[in-house]
Amino acid sequence: MLELLNVNPNSGEPIYRQLHDQIVRLIVGGQLHPEEILPSVRHLAEYLAVNPMTVSRAMQQLAEQGWIERRRGQPSRIAAKTSANNTSGGSLLAPQLTALVEQARQLGVDYDQLQILLEQFWNKNSGN
Repeated sequence: MLELLNVNPNSGEPIYRQLHDQIVRLIVGGQLHPEEILPSVRHLAEYLAVNPMTVSRAMQQLAEQGWIERRRGQPSRIAAKTSANNTSGGSLLAPQLTALVEQARQLGVDYDQLQILLEQFWNKNSGN
């Protein structure tokens, strides 16, 4: 699981938010499964070279939102199927898609051009 995570300290987005969002995407995308045990906060912090409090904040938010289960004295694990982890990948992309559509309109890129660009980038980044 660790190899699937990375953070960019130079990003404008807080590290705890980057970590939170990546874990949610891994859950929704099926790379992390219900009841799967997560690395400890300390282990994650060491691997990512960040402050353990930063990791703890991300984990706390994930627990509050129902994505993970935390029990004292036991490792954190992915929550059993709940309404939180029934979120679709498409709904997680909505903010980025909204921004993309707004930028395309500002640049005068019409729907057909945007669709062609999207297909080109999809194929380029999927190895097809």
